[in-house]
This record gives sequence, structure tokens and C-alpha cells, in this order.
Amino acid sequence: MGREIVRRAHHPLVLPLAFLLAGAGAAASAAPVGAAIASVHRASATSARLQLAGIPLSYPRLNGAAWLLLGLALIGASAIALALRAALRQRSAYRRLLARLEVVGHLRDHPRVRVIADPHPQAFCAGYLRPRVYVSQAALDLLSEAQLDAVLAHEHHHRRVRDPLRLACGRVLSQALFFVPALKALFGRYADLAELNADDAAVRARTGGRAALASALLAFDAAGAGISPERVDSLLGQAVGWRRPWWLLSASFASLTGLTVVTWGTSQAASARATFNFPLLSARPCLAMLLLPLLAGITLIGRRAAARRGAAGS
Repeated sequence: MGREIVRRAHHPLVLPLAFLLAGAGAAASAAPVGAAIASVHRASATSARLQLAGIPLSYPRLNGAAWLLLGLALIGASAIALALRAALRQRSAYRRLLARLEVVGHLRDHPRVRVIADPHPQAFCAGYLRPRVYVSQAALDLLSEAQLDAVLAHEHHHRRVRDPLRLACGRVLSQALFFVPALKALFGRYADLAELNADDAAVRARTGGRAALASALLAFDAAGAGISPERVDSLLGQAVGWRRPWWLLSASFASLTGLTVVTWGTSQAASARATFNFPLLSARPCLAMLLLPLLAGITLIGRRAAARRGAAGS
């Protein structure tokens, strides 16, 4: 009976709902960008020009709807840029994690489990397309055989369902789709549910039952690893409650609906005429050739400064 209570409390619709909102948010981000591009019409170079210090500069002509659509397109482009930035950060963080790990071998009878030389007791699953299970030497010294089997069953469940990849996608989408406020709450809840589901899988694997897993969690907690009280309640058979973020869900659906409706409405009336020259640049190639190296130099200096800050922080 207790196991059934735990399963019902695991809210299986959290992840599908989160990805449904994320898909809608991604579509809402891309739509105004595509609509803004489609609204641009080719115009002659003399359609919109001004003289500045004797240099003829070109600029696009936009009506009111096009200005609004341009604003929406900037929001969509920002979401795409944030997604790329967050994905690169996730990849960099994973690479730094692998660089810090000192793998000393594989666990006997568990060839897929890698042993790391770490004085702190820990066991975790890392990797995206081909996740692996890691356990520290301190955890091997701390846990009994039954406790270790329960912990490994927990981590192997994370590996089978590729929880590291799901959680990484959740972090990227939550940061990129900032106009869908429910995503952070939903993916945060899934992070908690991933642990509860892995606990339930370890119990069902008959590797010592609830007692072995609970005692292992208590051993980790006593060693300073920190264990969520919700996991303890779940193992005790208590129903795990969760207050659904109705206000955030309502705000997210309203935001997506409004963005879609405004994008569709403005795309029907938007009109932009441009020469397809670089904005605010004349057709003179010498001016572009002078500015491009300058922009490249500024970018290089910024990257070197960021690298120095990262090296100083580490």
C-alpha cells in the first residue's frame, strides 16, 4: 500500500507538461523572428538614406506593425541566444566535472560503475547520451554490501532514463524561455521527482528493500552529503505532496497565447523596406573593412578577459 502511495505522489505529468510548455515557448520564440524576416521587402538604395559627415548611410523603413514585430523578434532572438549560451555552459560544466574526477578503476561485479578517488562519500550519474555511474572510494568504505547495491540501483535508474540529459535540458530551457515562468518550477519539481522515482526503482529491484536504501541515505546524510527530507518521507510510505504552481501555469499560458496572437496580428500588417546593406552602413566597402577588424578585436579582447577571470576564479 505504501508503495502505491509513493507512486501516485510522483506526478508523472510534470515532465510532459514542462516539455509541452517548452515546445510552445520555442515555437513562440521562432515565429516572430521568421515573420519579421518575411515582412522585409527589397527596396532601392535611395529609399531610406541620410548623410552623416559626408557619408551616405542606409536604414530600413518600418511601419508601426513592423516596429512591434521587430520587438517581438528581438525577444525571440534573445531566447535563442540564451539557449545557445546555456547549452554551452552546460557542456563546459560537464567537461570541468570530468576533468576533476580521478577515476581509479571499476567496481568489481559492476563493470559499468567507475570508482573515483574522493574523500567524500558520494554516488552519482553523469553524462548525457551515454551516462555513467560513479561512486567514491569513501562511499565504498562507508556502505555495507546491501546499502551499496541499493545505491547503485538508484543510480542505474538515473542512467537508464538519462536523467542527467533531461535535467540539463530543463536548465537550458528554463533560462532561455524566460517568458514562460512555470518552466523553472516544473523542471525543479522534476529534479525532485527524479530522485523519488530512482528510490522507488531501487526498492523494486529487491536489493535490500527500503531498509537498505534508507540506511544508506542516513549514512550519506551523517557524512555531510545532505538528503532531502522528502525522500525519507517517501521511503517511509508517506504521500509526497506538491502544490501545483497554478498562477505560474496561468501566467505562462497567457504569455504564450498573447505572444502568438500579437505575432500573428502584426505579421499581417507589418511592412519593412530595406536595402539589405548592413544597418547604418553605407555601401562603401572601405568603411566595412575598417569596422570589421575593430569588432573582431573587441570580441577577442572580451574573450581573453573572460578567460583570465575564469583562471583567477579557479
